[in-house]
Amino acid sequence: MAEFATIARPYAEALFKTLHGSAVDTQGWLDTLAAFANDAQMRALAANPKVAPAQVVQVLLDASGVKATQEARNLLGVLAENGRLNALPEIAKQFRVSANSASGLAEGVVHTAFELDEAAFMDLCAVLEKRFSRRLRMTQAVDQDLIGGIRVVVGDEVYDTSIKARLEQMQVALTA
Repeated sequence: MAEFATIARPYAEALFKTLHGSAVDTQGWLDTLAAFANDAQMRALAANPKVAPAQVVQVLLDASGVKATQEARNLLGVLAENGRLNALPEIAKQFRVSANSASGLAEGVVHTAFELDEAAFMDLCAVLEKRFSRRLRMTQAVDQDLIGGIRVVVGDEVYDTSIKARLEQMQVALTA
């Protein structure tokens, strides 16, 4: 959702600038808090006007089991006071993008028609790193609609050599 992305960006950038040296540790507690903040009961609690923002923060920290660093408390406090705890999953996502970008790493997904074994997947990742000219952290997803070939999504870049894509291109060419 574009609205959450717009809201989350300044928070993620400020958190990244503050915690640049410990981005890996921060990503861990940020992902955990984001998962708990995304829970329907937690959203209802945060939206309740009878519950103080400090109480919401404490419940979130207690429920998630995250050790409350000062940065975590500050972020949650600001989000709770401004009614923006629902943006925490997007903040975590944008923080990860910033951390990966700073380390020269990008995350991506390889969509295949069938599961690749570990060796084939690692070989494919090595080829894709050359193709995209950066280090990649890839995950694999099975999409049987592809019929064959692969579809790779890295950030906003898509590399699609699937049979499904080729058939769609042929259909467009034949109907034009």
